[in-house]
Amino acid sequence: MQIELQGQLERITFHSEENHFTIAKIRVKGQKDLVTIVGSLFSVSPGEVVKVTGTWDRHPKFGEQFKFTSCEVVAPATLHGIEKYLGSGLIKGVGPVMAKRLIEKFGIETLDIIEHQHQRLKEVEGIGEKKLEMIRAAWQEQREVRDVMLFLQSHDVSSAYASKIYRQYGKASIAVAKENPYRLATDIFGIGFKTADSIAGKLGIPKDSPMRAEAGILYVLQQFAMNGHIYYPHDGLVEECREILDINTGIIKQAIAAIAAEKRIVIDVEAVYLAEFYVAEKGIAENLRELNRTQRRLFMIDRDKALETVQKNLNITLAENQAKAISESLDAKVMVITGGPGTGKTTIIKAIITLHALSGMSILLAAPTGRAAKRMAEATGHEAKTIHRLLEYSPKNDGGFKRTEQNPLNADLLVIDETSMVDTVLMYHLLKAVPKQATLILVGDIDQLPSVGAGNVLRDIIDSKQVPCIRLNQIFRQAQKSLIVVNAHQINRGDMPITQTEKNEDQDFYFIQMEEPEKVLEKIIELCAKKVPEKFGFDAVNDIQVLTPMHRGVVGASNLNVELQKHLNNSDDELHRGGRVIKVRDKVMQIRNNYDKDVFNGDIGRIASINREDQEVMVDYDGKAVAYDFSELDELILAYAISVHKSQGSEYPVVIMPVLTQHYMLLQRNLLYTAVTRGKKLVILIGTKKAMGIAIRNNKPSERYTKLKERLMGKKG
Repeated sequence: MQIELQGQLERITFHSEENHFTIAKIRVKGQKDLVTIVGSLFSVSPGEVVKVTGTWDRHPKFGEQFKFTSCEVVAPATLHGIEKYLGSGLIKGVGPVMAKRLIEKFGIETLDIIEHQHQRLKEVEGIGEKKLEMIRAAWQEQREVRDVMLFLQSHDVSSAYASKIYRQYGKASIAVAKENPYRLATDIFGIGFKTADSIAGKLGIPKDSPMRAEAGILYVLQQFAMNGHIYYPHDGLVEECREILDINTGIIKQAIAAIAAEKRIVIDVEAVYLAEFYVAEKGIAENLRELNRTQRRLFMIDRDKALETVQKNLNITLAENQAKAISESLDAKVMVITGGPGTGKTTIIKAIITLHALSGMSILLAAPTGRAAKRMAEATGHEAKTIHRLLEYSPKNDGGFKRTEQNPLNADLLVIDETSMVDTVLMYHLLKAVPKQATLILVGDIDQLPSVGAGNVLRDIIDSKQVPCIRLNQIFRQAQKSLIVVNAHQINRGDMPITQTEKNEDQDFYFIQMEEPEKVLEKIIELCAKKVPEKFGFDAVNDIQVLTPMHRGVVGASNLNVELQKHLNNSDDELHRGGRVIKVRDKVMQIRNNYDKDVFNGDIGRIASINREDQEVMVDYDGKAVAYDFSELDELILAYAISVHKSQGSEYPVVIMPVLTQHYMLLQRNLLYTAVTRGKKLVILIGTKKAMGIAIRNNKPSERYTKLKERLMGKKG
């Protein structure tokens, strides 16, 4: 028989953001000990009074519990309850200390004062106009967010999204969700099509409705873009949509035609593009062609003496290929320089910069990531920026970037490093801003993984043969001393790395034979926490980066991060969010471009502080402090271990990587090569030679659907 129990919520022992399963302790009048309640609970804070309906149950391990099936929240009615409620972090701007002051000033009327006479809060020490506005806005927001949470809960959707939905749409949140729930997937980071589709189904939107078909098509194209494709063949798209949406192909074809008419997608013969990618791909081809055929500014130094001058100034002797690259840079409008580690790309960049500077030309250097730009600046002695900063991104500017064809960059020479990382959309924005008389030099390693974003820009430019390309393949004597460099080239040639060498202190590449994933996990933890710091003097968190081919599994990024966090960070200043733990000093990575914060996908920082009163986490990115509201923490992941794809453009003093046959679906030569080339001073691979052999033999990375090569060759409009 169902019974009713009422009590004040003292603490939440466990809560899952995904399904709301909660274990909590409540204080029930007349009972000496706290009562454990178990059930689905959402949007509650310690101090609130809850009325739960359910039955008593005895757990074999934890004893007597009250299993509830329904819960009603009642405002706290005691001074202790109100203080606990306000001090729980529910209201931004009010922590335990401020909650105590409010109670001391207003007593049992505190909540009523906040609700109806908020100006009186200024009577409390520490509350000025700014803090008052923060508390007032937070109080109003939490009430309205709770309405959104109730709506989401009634449709079996995680309440973790409620704050984001409210921030996007405000008071119109529920109306928007009811009118077109698929907008949530389009407008809000973290809410995917499947979540929106679930809400739509609960709201009674028919499975075969045009709205659902159109949203589904856009979702499928976005998924293809996440896998690198710029477009997808029409028939393949229809079939994929039919499987995912489980509707008639006729409805899908009608929906494709409808969103094409609205110019949300573009159909180019049999290729279906998201409109943004069509414009970008076509724009890259047009801008590169125009850049190539526009006359460059005259070079003012005697060409015969140019190479002699640069060798003297830099105190170097150029190899044949290097001299050829520098010589061609004096005539080319666009050129590509590609090569692996130790082949002299940096020397060429320095020489080209030196010659152009001597000729009085203005020079700009850039790279896709902050770390790559910093490395470029250190190597050349010349300022280098990220491409986003170079283009002066501004959220207020329509289209995002201030630098465009109407406001081009001020440069006679533009050098872009790590170009293999540059995706189609970013390359389009960059080329729009390059002045047509300038020389553009693209430097990168074509054998690395392609960009995380859609496209395969550098390879398509090289394969089109429309611009001169210098391939560097000679490893210089100094670089030959490094087994990291030697083995990177071994892997790239399809040969196994050299693993048996004399044991000496200068050895920088190790392979540890080990097969069981659990043992590999233990070894990685031991190396990070003890062996590498003790033997080589590297910092366990700042200097060591664990790379892995996959996210799931014992040695996938997710589990590695949980285990490494336990062993590398003993801070007890922690925050539980969405089933995960974030601690002060944690190593974290930003996983989406956030232009407002000026942080980008792949940026790595450290948690500097957690402010529960202001519901804010501060992250330190190489000296730059960035604030995150608690509702924005899904933009961060732990980064003790990251995927190889996420490591592109970065170098780390130490790289440790598992290579096991469990990863065989992802083992590719360019993945292993990319991982090894990320290590600067020490690389340790742990796994089996069989798995390494699988990777090295697999030199057919998955193709990406792009037409940039054909467009550059003039075969497409």
